[in-house]
Amino acid sequence: MTETLTGPFEKEQEIRKSRFLARATPVKTIEDAESFIHAIMQAEPEATHHCCAWQVGPQCRCHDAGEPSGTAGRPILQVITAQKLDRVAVVVTRWFGGIKLGAGGLIRAYGGAAAECLREAPKEPIIERVSLTFHAPFSLLSLIQARLQEWGIDATTPAFDATGAQFVLTLPLAQQQDFTHRMMDLTSGQTHIAVVEEAP
Repeated sequence: MTETLTGPFEKEQEIRKSRFLARATPVKTIEDAESFIHAIMQAEPEATHHCCAWQVGPQCRCHDAGEPSGTAGRPILQVITAQKLDRVAVVVTRWFGGIKLGAGGLIRAYGGAAAECLREAPKEPIIERVSLTFHAPFSLLSLIQARLQEWGIDATTPAFDATGAQFVLTLPLAQQQDFTHRMMDLTSGQTHIAVVEEAP
């Protein structure tokens, strides 16, 4: 199962007098990833390199940020993929310590710093969710509310109108069909369930 991080995480290492600080964060969009990277670059302009990679669904990007081509961004991205992570951005910042590492040394340093950081970062599975809405007449309200509680489904406080109440709830995408069938049975087809939008 694909996972993402539960929150930002960082890990620092010193490799042959160079300081490597790996920072990772969960992201929902490409814009989130780019702004995370940009914020770090802005905050620490004195660092030698800010090498980075991100993966958001089928899209990914990596950047060597001035290190020799293929020695920094790609190893970071390969670590994200190898650890089966998604919706994640990683920046490995380097402060040069005076000793050149060579291409192989750079690949190990950047890939290793990212791997250590991501290995230790708290994670959670990515569960695709869907938001559904339906209207229920007053005669069925108490029954529906009791069943939702019984099924362990969280619904927002219904919005009442002249004929009943409008419910909005979010549940795992895998449960959508089962829930729709249950509600149709429960209400004898009196409710129409519609998708509001895919929840993040």
